[in-house]
Amino acid sequence: MNGAVELLIEPLRYGFLLRALVAAVLVGAICAMVGSYVVLKGLAFIGDALAHVAFTGIVVAFLAGFSFYIGALAAAIAAGLGIGWVTRRVGLSTDTAIGIVFSGVFALGVVLMAIGIRTYTVDLFSYVFGDILAVRARDLWAIALAGLLVVGTIVALYKELLFAHFDPVVAEAAGLPVGALQLLLLLLLSVTVVVSVQAVGVVLVLAMLVTPAATAALVARRLPAMMILAVLFGALAALVGFYLSYYASVPSGGAIVLVATVLFVLVAALVRGRGAWRRLMAAYR
Repeated sequence: MNGAVELLIEPLRYGFLLRALVAAVLVGAICAMVGSYVVLKGLAFIGDALAHVAFTGIVVAFLAGFSFYIGALAAAIAAGLGIGWVTRRVGLSTDTAIGIVFSGVFALGVVLMAIGIRTYTVDLFSYVFGDILAVRARDLWAIALAGLLVVGTIVALYKELLFAHFDPVVAEAAGLPVGALQLLLLLLLSVTVVVSVQAVGVVLVLAMLVTPAATAALVARRLPAMMILAVLFGALAALVGFYLSYYASVPSGGAIVLVATVLFVLVAALVRGRGAWRRLMAAYR
């Protein structure tokens, strides 16, 4: 027993590891809550696009010498508005518009990085695959404040967001600002992606948005229950992934997402097995 407790406590003796653990759990929970809308509304592609677009903002911020949060958030919001403009003005489908804007802006980031930076740097590539050990105290505050903003907004406007996104025609007839509410969800998704990039990286943000929420969707029948379960699954994946990363000396982003995926497989197997057992029992009645 003492050995197990020692294994849990050992990483927490170092300030930077304690910050990393708190950041991982916060990111896992925030991504999972927003991810509930992403899964139910089929927004996974736009979540992936925003993550890659945020990388271009990070490159610009790195070259200009200002906070990567500002650059990443500005790029994500601009891309979201650009997707909306292409969809409405050009008449293309949303998926096509996302593909055009996403690939174009990400390509711009790659070109800017090649022009402005002659050697590969950890400062930039840590954002591609995630480096949660690099989280500073101010980064932790930014993640916590973003989490309060995202969770507080979703809780305060729960009914309005639900109505506007799942029955927009009736919501508009009822006088709700459907367009503004849809834009608000996009903004919340952008904020979530930006604060998650340092923890799990651009490549794996989508997994943290989708996997815990998809796991919760296997067992929950209502959105509130799904959100709560998704937050629990996301936080658990982050917690276990953190310790796996520490003791196995593997990248934190990959470890967290791997644990989230294993949780999904286990829950899916349990749900499927329970369904098969019920059918078997019903056949012998």
